[in-house]
Amino acid sequence: MRFNILAFVSGVGLLQQQAQLPQTEWVWVLILAAGAIGLVRRYAAAKFAVLGKILIGLLCFGIGFFWAAACAQWRLSDTLPHSWERKDIQISGVVASVQPENDRGIRFRFYLEQVHTQGAAVPRHVALSWFKTRPADTAGAALPVLHAGERWRITVRLKQPHGSMNPHGFDYEAWALERNIRATGYVHPSAENRLLQAWVPSPKYWIEHVREEIRRRFAENLSGQAYTGILQALAIGEQHAIPRDQWQVFTRTGTNHLMAISGLHITMISGMVFALILRLWRWSPYLTLRLPAYRAATAAGLLAAFAYAVLSGFAIPAQRTLYMLAVVAIALWRGQRVCATAVLAWALFWVVLLDPWAVNAPGFWLSFGAIALIMLITVGRIGAAHWLSGWVRIQWAITWGLIPLLLVFFQQVPLLSPLANAIAIPLISLAVVPLTLLAAVPVFDFVLPWAHALLSILMVILHSLSDFPQAVWQQHAPPLWTIFTAAIGILWMLLPGSLGKGFFAGFPARWLGVIALLPLFWVLPPQPKTGELWLTVLDVGQGLAVVARTEHHAMVFDTGPGFGDSDSGKRIIVPYLRGEGIRQLDAMIVSHADNDHSGGALSVMAEMPVELLLSSLRDGHPIARAATRSVQCRAGHSWSWDSVHFELLHPLPQDYANPQRRVNANSCVLKISSIYGSVLIPADIENKDEKALLNRAGEKLAATVLIAPHHGSLSSSTADFVNQVNPALTIFTVGYLNRYDHPHAAVTARYLSANSDLLRSDRDGAILLRFTQNGWSAESWRKLYRRYWHQR
Repeated sequence: MRFNILAFVSGVGLLQQQAQLPQTEWVWVLILAAGAIGLVRRYAAAKFAVLGKILIGLLCFGIGFFWAAACAQWRLSDTLPHSWERKDIQISGVVASVQPENDRGIRFRFYLEQVHTQGAAVPRHVALSWFKTRPADTAGAALPVLHAGERWRITVRLKQPHGSMNPHGFDYEAWALERNIRATGYVHPSAENRLLQAWVPSPKYWIEHVREEIRRRFAENLSGQAYTGILQALAIGEQHAIPRDQWQVFTRTGTNHLMAISGLHITMISGMVFALILRLWRWSPYLTLRLPAYRAATAAGLLAAFAYAVLSGFAIPAQRTLYMLAVVAIALWRGQRVCATAVLAWALFWVVLLDPWAVNAPGFWLSFGAIALIMLITVGRIGAAHWLSGWVRIQWAITWGLIPLLLVFFQQVPLLSPLANAIAIPLISLAVVPLTLLAAVPVFDFVLPWAHALLSILMVILHSLSDFPQAVWQQHAPPLWTIFTAAIGILWMLLPGSLGKGFFAGFPARWLGVIALLPLFWVLPPQPKTGELWLTVLDVGQGLAVVARTEHHAMVFDTGPGFGDSDSGKRIIVPYLRGEGIRQLDAMIVSHADNDHSGGALSVMAEMPVELLLSSLRDGHPIARAATRSVQCRAGHSWSWDSVHFELLHPLPQDYANPQRRVNANSCVLKISSIYGSVLIPADIENKDEKALLNRAGEKLAATVLIAPHHGSLSSSTADFVNQVNPALTIFTVGYLNRYDHPHAAVTARYLSANSDLLRSDRDGAILLRFTQNGWSAESWRKLYRRYWHQR
């Protein structure tokens, strides 16, 4: 059964790697295979016993593959037609969940019940924002106080889920599909927006109402306290309530798993309830005679685990733990013994069966991987180890065993994780979490400050560990084959046995496992050669961020927009640089101060050394103050790296003296030239600046590739400029369905008339340019990494 479950999960995983869903006709192959296997098992079971098991495994693999395909087809069928994107649609439905209000407004999930706009088609589940309106907006109204379970009639503007697509980046469209978010948008100001019903009776809305009430009471009782968000996350799973700087501390110390509703928390609470009910039940002969105490305690413990998992949002670690506890509870109730690996296998099966997209989440691999490692070194071992020795072995196994996964998903390993977890796990699981959950009951509000006080002590320790210079090991994303090699090496190191001496006592030659780990760190990703230029135009939405690399140098031109409590630097640029093995930047150019070009600069500078900042920013700008060395962009400034020439063409020194000039007019313009081709990056210059460049730069403007000025705005890309640059390829860096309608149709027509190929970041994702001795090439990451859920 365990082999068949693994086969089923493997089939589900394979489906998630497909660029398109399989045709339904292939199901007949599965049906015929099932019939053939049935005949073999009936008439030749003894003769082909091994073959029969293999065939059943293959059948389970196929069932998993087509089960995931059927779920995907069903979910993708509920979609928003392109023809209805960005149009006013009046709908009515129920608020499913609400996030806390921020500076811009409120985000909430909405369950559609009825579409009132004739001819419109809207999916059932949408994610909406209700923005704060300006006083001048006569059609607008004050921001309402939303609650889960309310029925509203609202006018919305929607679009299909669309996210940035970058190497080593977050796949928003996969995340939205797993959570069944089939459209996103905002509430459009309208006099007809109104509340229809204050409460819609339903268990799911009641649960969300309870979560809201807990969040509100925690905020009131801990008003102004630094770690309120952490306690809210521990109680109801709201991880977005934790500030970004605190998340960084948890990430650097390897304790971020404790800030989610982990399996450890649920198991601990379930165990406490089990022990309490077992003890109380045995005091009553009446109850014991009617139901054995261990059965009552088992049911109560499982019920407590279910309640906590549901209250916390039912994340993957919570699901895994709940299903494992359910299998154990069933076995205890029936008086049976169950194998530990079978418990894990059944939990794996139910998680993937109910959520086929779970295999795409890092939490799935880290959660099941950690439990599998613990079982590997504890289950079936001869003799009882001392508790301290056993704990050290578990920490050692998890620290080494999860290294490949941590490098794949995050390109970093917290080196102080064993020490930090040795302190944090007992304090969080045995004290902070029980007190926090007790405070979730209204009459026990008074214990909430106690939980916060204990958490404050822990945070002082974690801050100290996080500030340690070598707290985190960072490196490139490892190649796939090195991950499999490392996994084999780790399994070899953790094998049991009784031979040998010293640290590697046990299975003979376990030290060979360390050798298998070496390629994980030593095999570097491909790098440019002398004279070659590798340039990646990242997909940052409506903004610009470009990474240029030569053999021994790297630089970033612009850093994309900031959005809310995050920015492109943190979410897109830094993960890309880490994944490519870039640990420092020789230069960063911030062309001008507009948010869509400078929003991520501070995050990049905080995460890795930047030797030189070139910009048109005013003196005293926060980005300029944060730089180790800052220089103004000036036309004529040039340098060479590894036989690749860089030159700034704009602005002129006197341009900074004119206070009337627009910010865009002072944008830094960079020309990068190699013997294999060139790139011109003009940022946000407009037609007057293009004319000035034509007059003084002339032939220097000619380039193989042009990143269109000002995202394809009608105020840029004049005919003379386009003809002078004469690009073979033009790239527009634009957001999906952006409110400026960039690129303008007249501008794209202008480039097409010049016989230039066109690429767009909203349709193609990140653009990978390679200028090498084999010629130059441009590849679309959205096409290279195509998955069936991505927009076409």
